[in-house]
Amino acid sequence: MSTTRRQFLKIAGLAAFGLGTSTALDAADAVAKDMPGAKYDVGGKHLAAKRWAMVIDTRKLESREDFERIIHACHSIHNVPSIPTKQEIKWIWTDKYDHVFTDDMSQHLSPAVREKDYLLLCNHCENPPCVRVCPTKATFKRADGIVVMDYHRCIGCRFCMAGCPYGARSFNFGDPRPYLKDVNPAFPTRMRGVVEKCTFCSERLEVGLLPACVEASNGAILFGDLDDPNSPVRKALAENFSIRRKPSIGTQPGVYYIV
Repeated sequence: MSTTRRQFLKIAGLAAFGLGTSTALDAADAVAKDMPGAKYDVGGKHLAAKRWAMVIDTRKLESREDFERIIHACHSIHNVPSIPTKQEIKWIWTDKYDHVFTDDMSQHLSPAVREKDYLLLCNHCENPPCVRVCPTKATFKRADGIVVMDYHRCIGCRFCMAGCPYGARSFNFGDPRPYLKDVNPAFPTRMRGVVEKCTFCSERLEVGLLPACVEASNGAILFGDLDDPNSPVRKALAENFSIRRKPSIGTQPGVYYIV
């Protein structure tokens, strides 16, 4: 009987997890740390940083069209399906202030701030709990701070979804491919039984392109090296008051909001 790579990893990963040993996972981890992700067949210089971060200037996102343009850019490039059921697959989405910034105890916010929409995505945390709880290391953090996934290693246990305090992950209960109208051949589609999420467009950075949401935001989203004082994100943070989601839990999110 033949055994697929994913079946083998599922058995080996759960066995190692149950026995409290990391031997099998350590052997596979060396491969994951060097995975470049899907590459675009275009020219360009590799973009690198010590710690990638994002700043969202919520003052520049005013209409529903502003959000839809950004969401469409992300989802179309990454083959994120639109499924007409309760199953929602999302990499970037919107929600209201009270659901986004739950640590904020202010009772006297202006209606303009409280009632507007805010963009949400994976926060690519400095201390990502999703990485710690993944039994097969299908989720791992790169040296530049981006939290990415190896879909072939994902066994669908959904521990990462339980561990993520930001609701940034989606699970494919069914095959998502039938719900893709226009498939982007430059980025891999996913299969039933795996989790997926935003990757900070790591595949675009490899070829010198900024994340799709940044390009579609008309300047409302900035992206750069958090460790570089001259980067766009550091300059924006130095000149504006910003907040992050659930900073009190110690994950150190890599997405900042100017409000």
